[in-house]
Amino acid sequence: MRIGLIGTGRIGSFHAGVLARHPAVDTLVVTDTDGARAAAVAARTGAAVAGSVAEVLRAGVDAVVIASATSAHAELIATAARAGLPAFCEKPIALDPAGTLSALHEVERAGSVLQLGFMRRFDAGYAAARTAVRGGALGRLHTLRAVTSDPAPPPAAYLPHSGGLFRDCLVHDFDILRWVTGREVVEVYATGSDAGPAMFRAAGDVDTAAALLTLDDATLATATATRCNGAGYDVRMELAGELGQIAVGLDERTPLTSVEPQGPAAPAKPWPGFLERFAPAYEAELDAFVRVVRGEQANPCDGREALHALRIAEACELSRREHRPVAVAEIPAG
Repeated sequence: MRIGLIGTGRIGSFHAGVLARHPAVDTLVVTDTDGARAAAVAARTGAAVAGSVAEVLRAGVDAVVIASATSAHAELIATAARAGLPAFCEKPIALDPAGTLSALHEVERAGSVLQLGFMRRFDAGYAAARTAVRGGALGRLHTLRAVTSDPAPPPAAYLPHSGGLFRDCLVHDFDILRWVTGREVVEVYATGSDAGPAMFRAAGDVDTAAALLTLDDATLATATATRCNGAGYDVRMELAGELGQIAVGLDERTPLTSVEPQGPAAPAKPWPGFLERFAPAYEAELDAFVRVVRGEQANPCDGREALHALRIAEACELSRREHRPVAVAEIPAG
């Protein structure tokens, strides 16, 4: 199999290594707007280098993996669809519902495949939580708490193009909440704080946010995120039901210290970032994509899943701005 990789930044470089090692991938062709960066990744992985996206498509690839800048995702998805190529794309498709729907319509018109990169669906802990919830091990689920905390802010130049904390960061929590519970979010009430570094205020963004989410079965969920968690990278989910309570992301590397006399001490090696924490999940999602392309399994995360998560993020951003509860139904679905 020949795979084209578009984008060789931090996540694209990681994907290149995974694809180059995959036993079903014979040839990897990489491209990037930064030609030197693409060449460096190719030299490390044994991939071929293409000078442009068009050159990748002319190389006879069987599928493409899109890891470019967010602003290019929608057009690249459409380009792959028009070429009849299955595509894997990092989230998001676009930063608004209109752009997302436009790309999805291209995919649907072409009858092609689009798999979205919500890697938490491939994490062992979240998968176990899904099994527990859907199998009834917790009884009626009444409370869910999701946490995403980055150890340090991104570069200031990234913020104006990120879509904001709800769309860029918490969208992962919104997706995994739906995937684990099998329920839909019907209403949100969200707020945020820009009391941290001044670059967030300059970008009209917040460095910390919290949302209260009501699910369609009346389960209550909270989702919080921050860009300023100096203790380390912390991604967890707690699920409480009438029969039991479980946690995802609680292990010896969780950057959380108990102050109880008999409680666990600070972790010796806290998670430093998302690539380290979710490396196995990233590998698993690309393996799934290869299997989808080969016709060995169904698409585990199609583009409509990204639209569902984005609508929740949009509702939260609207709630933050207008200081009111927002029904997800207020956000266009198609």
